[in-house]
Amino acid sequence: MRAKQLLAVTLTLVAAPALAHADIGDRLTAALHAGSLLAYLLAFVGGVLTSLTPCVYPLIPITLSIFGARGENVSRARAITLACVYVGGIGVMYTSLGVGVALTGRAFGTFMGSPWVIVPIAALFLVMAASMFGAFELNLPMGLQTRLSQLGGAGFGGAFVMGLVGGIIAAPCTGPVLASLLAFVATTKSVAFGGSLLFTYALGMGVLFFFLAASAASLPKSGAWMETVKSVFGVVMIVAALYFLRNVWKPLYRYGDWRQQFALWNGGAILVGVALGGIHLSFHDAWLARVRKGVGVAAICAGSFGMIAWSLTAEPLKALEWIKGEQPALAASQAQHKPVLLDFSADWCIPCKEMEHVFSVEGVQRELSRYVIAKVDCTDDDDASVKALKVKYHADTLPTVVLLSPSGEVAQRWNRIVAPAELLAKLKEVR
Repeated sequence: MRAKQLLAVTLTLVAAPALAHADIGDRLTAALHAGSLLAYLLAFVGGVLTSLTPCVYPLIPITLSIFGARGENVSRARAITLACVYVGGIGVMYTSLGVGVALTGRAFGTFMGSPWVIVPIAALFLVMAASMFGAFELNLPMGLQTRLSQLGGAGFGGAFVMGLVGGIIAAPCTGPVLASLLAFVATTKSVAFGGSLLFTYALGMGVLFFFLAASAASLPKSGAWMETVKSVFGVVMIVAALYFLRNVWKPLYRYGDWRQQFALWNGGAILVGVALGGIHLSFHDAWLARVRKGVGVAAICAGSFGMIAWSLTAEPLKALEWIKGEQPALAASQAQHKPVLLDFSADWCIPCKEMEHVFSVEGVQRELSRYVIAKVDCTDDDDASVKALKVKYHADTLPTVVLLSPSGEVAQRWNRIVAPAELLAKLKEVR
């Protein structure tokens, strides 16, 4: 399964920034819960990918004028200094957001698992895809662009204020990564961690602007190559929309197969779509070319989503018999004099689903046969009984796995994904 997950990350990172956001959001959540410093690196990469999405594109001409790339007599050193101040503005905006969430401790996970949030995000990606295919131009109104370019005045003050504004304008494309960051920061309630993690994310967003300031060059001229690039982005955004909808629409969630043949069929669909012209043809060509383009885009999107579904589908394993809730588990433990494993999880928690694979590893599953195993459903964070159990067992983040001795004492607790070998060793210790 680890190899398939690696392939999934590779495919999405190579495909394009928008789709990579979705997968990096999942990986970032897992890394955060594992307490890994890799989280900072992933936050930085997520920021870089955010800066390459269409939400940021309207800002590029404005920022070029700030850095002096529109004919003003600005040295490269001053342009880079202005870029530092500009990125500092982005950093202040996102760091403030991280600190605010850490102080309030509000859980964002339930919102990102709600159809009322997921569907609008997917719709936004579809709208941007339509723009990439030439249905309309996605730009800020000219008047707003002019006002933004003048906001804060010239010099370092103007660059700083524009950084603040730029962070806000880019927000529609930050969803998966930003939600993963904020959801974890909310559970830690650590101002230092929340601020530093969001600042790292902002630095990633700033890489593009450092490059623009250093090069002080105008954007490449439009041409046929731009239509190809826009088609790639359009496909990626459609697949990203399907990826989001997968969590709230059961037919998409159930779509997928773990067998190699499934991957080959979907890989073939991508190749057929490219051959038909899904990337290089235009919807502004003759009607036959438009039909080929449409069929090609559909084939590429279906194949790409199929590859992602394949990478996320595990080989069927023997199902474990879980008890629902703490009290029934404790009663069964007393009656059978067995230790207890409590798994705190939620429907919207991606790392919790990864823990399911850990529980199903052959050796772990065999050792669990002498345990009473119970699920504590934390999908509804507002449930008073769930809150009480999370406080009782210090289940500050999800997933949380708690081992109880037959007498009911806490023998081990993990507030993260646990490796199979580590879990198995601790399971054997509790008697």
